[in-house]
Amino acid sequence: MLFADRDQAGRELADEITRLCPPGAADQRPLVLALPRGGVPVAAHVAAAIDADLGVVVARKIGAPGRPEYGIGAIAEDGPPTFDIEALDALGLTETDLAGAVAAERTELARRIRRYRGDRPLPAMTGRTVILVDDGLATGVTAVATLRWLRLRAPARLMLAVPVCAAAARDLVDAESDQVVCLHMPPLFRAVGRWYDDFAQLTDADVDRLLHAAAH
Repeated sequence: MLFADRDQAGRELADEITRLCPPGAADQRPLVLALPRGGVPVAAHVAAAIDADLGVVVARKIGAPGRPEYGIGAIAEDGPPTFDIEALDALGLTETDLAGAVAAERTELARRIRRYRGDRPLPAMTGRTVILVDDGLATGVTAVATLRWLRLRAPARLMLAVPVCAAAARDLVDAESDQVVCLHMPPLFRAVGRWYDDFAQLTDADVDRLLHAAAH
């Protein structure tokens, strides 16, 4: 294991981000956005270390039929779906074949936005350093969809920061962000959870608690 839990991963990632974005280095406070749920405890450490605002940007993975853990597409907030075209071709699927899955994920995405933000909009991003944080990257497709959506908000600098990632996923997100920070890139990746001793599923209540603590 590389990390005992997401807290340790967040502390180590925060050390690296502090080197790249030290507190007080910019006129505007950076904005750290977590991909919930697993990215929130990691992002909380990053935001605290650089005195940044903390929020969540909601995205949903679109899994392969019969293999929901294998992400072949994703949607972020109100953006269009993004698909891994090579994965679709390998599975003999088209985007139309996944219309039902996309609709179902949009429903869950809308529920989570209401749950985490209510009627509050995301903070303004124009001209700011925005750092997207997750607990790891396996396929990278969810991060790609989210980075593309965030890019439309015109940040001055768009970064992605994760404790661990697969090499292929790193290649995907490099093209979508100004800088990628990945502490570890194991050659035999398999799954994010493999690199954590404690990778327990978080709840919506856990997300609420972390966001509340950061706000106060």
